[in-house]
Amino acid sequence: MDLSVTQAEEFSHRSADLRRRTRWREQVIQGFLFVCGAISILTTVGIVYELSRESLAFFATRQWENTNKPLAQDVAPDDGVLVVGTAGRPLEQGDLLRFGLQGQEILRVLEVSGTAVRVERGLDGNQPEAMRQGIQLYSANEVTLLAFLTGTRWAPHSGSFGVLPLVNATLMTTAIAMLVALPLGLSVAIFLSEYATRRARGAIKPVLEVLAGVPTVVYGYFALTYMTPVLRSIFGEGIVQIYNTASAGLVMGILILPLVSSMSEDALSAVPRSLRDAAYGLGATRWETATKVVVPAALSGITAAFIIGISRAIGETMIVAIAAGAGPAFTFNPFEAAETMTGHIVRISGGDLSYDSVDYNSIFAIGLLLFLMTFSLNLISQRVVRRFREVYE
Repeated sequence: MDLSVTQAEEFSHRSADLRRRTRWREQVIQGFLFVCGAISILTTVGIVYELSRESLAFFATRQWENTNKPLAQDVAPDDGVLVVGTAGRPLEQGDLLRFGLQGQEILRVLEVSGTAVRVERGLDGNQPEAMRQGIQLYSANEVTLLAFLTGTRWAPHSGSFGVLPLVNATLMTTAIAMLVALPLGLSVAIFLSEYATRRARGAIKPVLEVLAGVPTVVYGYFALTYMTPVLRSIFGEGIVQIYNTASAGLVMGILILPLVSSMSEDALSAVPRSLRDAAYGLGATRWETATKVVVPAALSGITAAFIIGISRAIGETMIVAIAAGAGPAFTFNPFEAAETMTGHIVRISGGDLSYDSVDYNSIFAIGLLLFLMTFSLNLISQRVVRRFREVYE
């Protein structure tokens, strides 16, 4: 009986010793990691919120632009005809006008006859105002989502908001880059995974990392000063323009090559060695093993690498800003100049445009569209990985 009591006391002491102890260092580390994750998530949410807010304002509000056409005579509140100067942008029937940026009255053009413009005054509940000679007329540009997505002319200052020229140039440079990066990247990955010795792999890997570490502005000038002259010497100077999407796409493919090859090589190396040994045991050659066993087994990782490479190409900025062109052009000729979405954002945001101009406000809508494109590609990548993922024991 005494022995049982003693054993029970020892067991209770051991149970007390096995209780979970507070480890302040791990809690601090866990809290720090949580804060880092929360900051990254909140940053992403903030970016999406700002893009969405500015883009909705761009579509929902009227964008007022100076017509550079002044009043040639004073206007009384009851005047229905304006006499305007001959300079500036021509007015058309249906245009919405106001007197200067600070004017509150909204006018609609009913008829234009030379310098005489018959208008409907006091729209949107505003009272007609008296204006003096010389004040500038401002016209309203109303943007619709349908016109934004389907229009083939991008000139916000003149009321054309079709983003297709920018999207088309972006997709052209991306397609050319992928024609370079995908086959070469997969070939390099297969060589490193299946053929290269440890010494060769140790020499090739750093070279690829050097390519990935070169600033993109250097790639841009490389495309402009080297790749474009090469293309012009092959196809002719009359065919290949100095700024063109072909040279930008080719050099962009070189930029993306390390990303595709590195991720693909990791996916190939993750395939179990037993699959290769089984293929060799059945008499397959190294090439047959690589292409018919290893690559299909690593298809999910390779596809994810391809899609991430496409996302990287769509978001590339400096190469296309330097080498592709500085003006929107709806063309399918890769040897002609065309401006991409990112190149246009760089040019507009770094120019001399006023902060609240229609050109400046339009870059938020382009940025949101660009974000949705890359976000969709990332979602597709995740679905592909889950669909084709191979699980080995």
